[in-house]
Amino acid sequence: MTKSIWLNLPVKDISKSKTFFSKLGFKLNLEYGSRPDSASFFIGDNNFVLMLFEQQLYESFVGAKLSNERSGTEVLFSIDAESVEEVDEMAQKVLEAGGTLYAEPGFKDGWMYGCGFTDLDGQRWSLLYMDWSKMPLG
Repeated sequence: MTKSIWLNLPVKDISKSKTFFSKLGFKLNLEYGSRPDSASFFIGDNNFVLMLFEQQLYESFVGAKLSNERSGTEVLFSIDAESVEEVDEMAQKVLEAGGTLYAEPGFKDGWMYGCGFTDLDGQRWSLLYMDWSKMPLG
């Protein structure tokens, strides 16, 4: 049965993407080798694995070409935060690293606080703090 799951993403420039995700605080993972066209990071306390591959290498793995346009999205990657302040700090790191906020930090439904950003290749991510003590019950 499955032991773990990894997230594999195509990127245009591995060097710029490594810098971007390092600035967000993701931990570079050298366990999976070091190639000039790929990189690996650990995310969070459970060390979720993010694999980045330059587009040509990625296409060779998936056996297909990437979509030509980034005008839509099919996946949203969500990361939990421990506090409102952590969401705000991460949003600032995203901007300083060259990413874009598509949703400014703010409250939703009185118990969630989050924001949304795109990385250097247009992938969409969300940061979310949930105050379970304020969550409405059934």
